Amino acid sequence: MVTGEAVELGPAELVRDFVNTYDVENDDDELASPGELVVWLRERDLAGPCDRAGDDDLALAVGLREGLRGALLHDDDHPVRDAVLDAVLEELPLRLSMGREGPVLRPVAGGTRGALAGIAVAVMGTRADGTWGRLKVCAEGTCLWAFIDSSKNRSRAWCSMKVCGNRTKTRAYRARRAGESRTRRS
Repeated sequence: MVTGEAVELGPAELVRDFVNTYDVENDDDELASPGELVVWLRERDLAGPCDRAGDDDLALAVGLREGLRGALLHDDDHPVRDAVLDAVLEELPLRLSMGREGPVLRPVAGGTRGALAGIAVAVMGTRADGTWGRLKVCAEGTCLWAFIDSSKNRSRAWCSMKVCGNRTKTRAYRARRAGESRTRRS
């Protein structure tokens, strides 16, 4: 990426990239400080050159990111997880208003919180453009990397078949083999 230039992303790509600011497997966080949060938001043209962030903004961003990671599992209802994400979303300055083309969700403040509200708007954009169901996190529990499922039948489960898919299938194979060995010895 060229520094100093804003990155133009669609809603799904923005949400995916935001969730992927934390690499679960390597415990690497691109948003390790308020300053890094602002830089990330500026690079995506969500925050202005004078915007600053504090520890509370960073905590809100991390809550939003991890709440979205959980939501992208697309698994059964999780009232506690969903309530946590709802609480984070309540902190964002958002308003539903009527535009020329119908209802529009938009940030109603600037600054870091307004930029984070822009990510929430992107989430709604994925719902509107049909990409929400294609946004997923890797089924490999040690990975949880967000990706956009471009498969025809939307059945992709891993960020990479070569890495995470292979790990999962190898573990399952070894577990079956170990079970067979125990059965033969009995």
